[in-house]
Amino acid sequence: MKGSDVVIGGISKTFGDFTALNDVSLEIKKGEFFSLLGPSGCGKTTLLRIIAGFENPDSGTLTLDGSNVLFMPPNRRQTNTVFQNYALFPHLTVFENVAFSLRLKNASSTEVKNKVGEYLHLVQLEGHAHKKPNQLSGGQKQRVAIARALINEPSVLLLDEPLSALDAKLRQHMLIELDTIHDKIGITFIYVTHDQQEALSVSDRLAVMNQGDILQIGTPHEIYESPATDFVARFIGETNLTDATATKVEKMPPLSETDEPEYMVELEVPDLGKIMVTTVDEVQTGQLVSFTIRPEKIVITKEKPSTKREDINLLQGIVDEPIYSGFQTKFYVKITDKITMKVIKQHANYSDEGPDIRWKDSVYLSWSAFDGYIVEVKK
Repeated sequence: MKGSDVVIGGISKTFGDFTALNDVSLEIKKGEFFSLLGPSGCGKTTLLRIIAGFENPDSGTLTLDGSNVLFMPPNRRQTNTVFQNYALFPHLTVFENVAFSLRLKNASSTEVKNKVGEYLHLVQLEGHAHKKPNQLSGGQKQRVAIARALINEPSVLLLDEPLSALDAKLRQHMLIELDTIHDKIGITFIYVTHDQQEALSVSDRLAVMNQGDILQIGTPHEIYESPATDFVARFIGETNLTDATATKVEKMPPLSETDEPEYMVELEVPDLGKIMVTTVDEVQTGQLVSFTIRPEKIVITKEKPSTKREDINLLQGIVDEPIYSGFQTKFYVKITDKITMKVIKQHANYSDEGPDIRWKDSVYLSWSAFDGYIVEVKK
C-alpha cells in the first residue's frame, strides 16, 4: 500500500481570541481517501494547513508513518497540496506548470519529458500540454493542479476545497476523476470540503467538524445512518429531528448470539404523541433524547396503510408544500400546528409521471421503528 499513515494527536490552534482547533485527535490510514467535512470556519482548512506545514499548532503532535514532522518545513514533508484557486503560473504552459518542481530539482530533460507525459496522461490532458492556463476550462485547470501536485510522488495529497469554483455538473465529473486517480496511484488523500455530497461520494471515511471539534469519524454509511449528534444529523443530508422522552424500554431478543443487544423504545414527542424506535444504546425510562427519521425512509400515502405490524409508526397530516424535482418529490406535511415533517418520494418508474399527492391533500406517513434513530441522550 502506498501513501502514509497520518496521526494527529491533541492539536490545538488559536488565532487571537478565536479557537480554530480544540484538542483534535485523528488517525488516517495509509492509502485512505479521507475527508474533513464541516461548515465554513469549523477548522478543517486550518488542520489541513498544519498537516501541510503552512501553519504551526499551539500544541499537539503530528506524525507521518510514525515520524514527527511538525518541525519540518513544507518542502521536506511527503505532502503536496491542491488549492481551491488552482495556483497555476499564468505565464507557463500546462507542460511547464506540471514540470516546475522537477525543474527545481534539476531533473534531466528526458526525465521531465517522460514524467510530465505520464502525469498529463493520468489526468487526461495530453493534448493540452502547450496551452496556457487562460486557455483552459476550470476543470482542466484543476487537473493541471492535481498533476503538478502528484508529479513529486507525495505520500499524502492534500486537497483544499478543490472543486468549489466549478459548476455542479463539472464538480460531479471531477469527483469521479479524483476517485479514479486515487484508485490508480493509491496514496493517502485528505480532502477538505463543506459539501456533504462530495464527502459521502468519494470518502473511505470522513470526520465531521464544527467549531474546532471533531464530532464524529466513520464511513459515509455510518455517518449518514447513525449520526452521533444533533449537528451531524442536521448537517449530513436532510432529516426530521426532534426532542423526545423515553417512556418505555424493552430489550429485544437477539437474532444470534453474536449480535449486540437491541432495544425497542417508546418515545413521547411533544405535540406529536408516541413514536417507536429501536436502538443498540441502552436508554433509561424518563431520559430526554434526540430522535431522527430521514425523509426518504417515510412512506406517504393517501390511504391508511393496512399493516398490523407493531413496529410501524403512523401519523396523519396535511400536505403543506409539495416540491417536484423530476426524480423525486419532497413533501412538507403539517402534522400539528407546531410540527411539519419532510418526506421524500422517489420516482423510479417511467409510468410515474408525477406526484399523485397534491397540496392540501390529507395523507398518512408511516415508517418502521428500525428506520428511526436516537441521535443522542440529553444530560
